Amino acid sequence: MTITITAFERSPDRGRGLARDMRIRWALEEVGQPYEVRLVSFKAMKEPAHLALQPFGQIPTYEEGDLTLFESGAIVLHIAERHGGLLPDETNARARAISWMFAALNTVEPPVFDHSLARILERDQPWYEQRLRALEESIRKRLDSLSAHLGDADWLDGAFSAGDLLMVSVLLRLKSSNILDEYPNLAAYVARAEARPAYQRAFAAQLAVFQAASAG
Repeated sequence: MTITITAFERSPDRGRGLARDMRIRWALEEVGQPYEVRLVSFKAMKEPAHLALQPFGQIPTYEEGDLTLFESGAIVLHIAERHGGLLPDETNARARAISWMFAALNTVEPPVFDHSLARILERDQPWYEQRLRALEESIRKRLDSLSAHLGDADWLDGAFSAGDLLMVSVLLRLKSSNILDEYPNLAAYVARAEARPAYQRAFAAQLAVFQAASAG
């Protein structure tokens, strides 16, 4: 059965690999599964056909046979559980990897995403500087703990896992600020992940969509 995912027809990230379909592309590349992409416009995302797949009118979605999924974390977990390479075989290690998946999305991502959004949408607001400082303080608290845990290791818990995939996907949003540079081990961690062939294939595929849309 062919896997089909949805992605932005014109991504607001301008081909930087930050849109959440990138996580799904990367996971599928890591496990060696082919997939097709259906590009969706912002208008189509709010229409009944897409809302039947994604009740909140977002991307990505995942379709395989009679299975339809939404939410990038749930999709990555499904891929990791069905195909080898993203979750350890040993029971406790597998549970820890899943814990890191949740930590990436529930603990680290919220202030990181709000920070990137504030820099785009709230610059003209009188509270902007105060809001930014508060978010950066929250981000640094998270990164202090993450950096301490990672130490000199290559990955969060032994071999590369879906936990690392989602954590790096979140940290990539900080590359446009100077915050990540304050943590050399985390910056090196992100660079290691970006050097993975599966990441590079996924990034190239997402960038090609942006380039095609820009040329059109």
